[in-house]
Amino acid sequence: MSIADRIRVLIVDDHRTSRMLIRDALEQLGIKQIIFAVDGEEALQTMMTAPCHIIISDFNMPKLDGIQLLKAVRSYAPTKKTPFIILTGQGDRELVQRAAQFGVNNFLAKPITVPVLKKTMEAVVGRLQ
Repeated sequence: MSIADRIRVLIVDDHRTSRMLIRDALEQLGIKQIIFAVDGEEALQTMMTAPCHIIISDFNMPKLDGIQLLKAVRSYAPTKKTPFIILTGQGDRELVQRAAQFGVNNFLAKPITVPVLKKTMEAVVGRLQ
């Protein structure tokens, strides 16, 4: 059984299209356990009730943005080591530095491609297949 069969991924993005594109890319990598949240608040509730193994979160979202979600996940003992990947549409150096300061594991620039997603995920969790 590969890692891809075992891991549960939480996709956090307020845009439905983005969630579906990431889901499709994850499925192409063999990942079947995919959970969605439309904002950071919903993601935090999910992580507290049914923790996922990895979080892929957009940066710009209502309620809690990607950095606020990252801070909340890192400050909660059961989830503080959960691999966290931030999706970003802009090459914002300040965002990258702030996210790094709070312990982000990796970044993924939009629009994503399957090979880049695979490389980003494997840098965080090891080989998927």
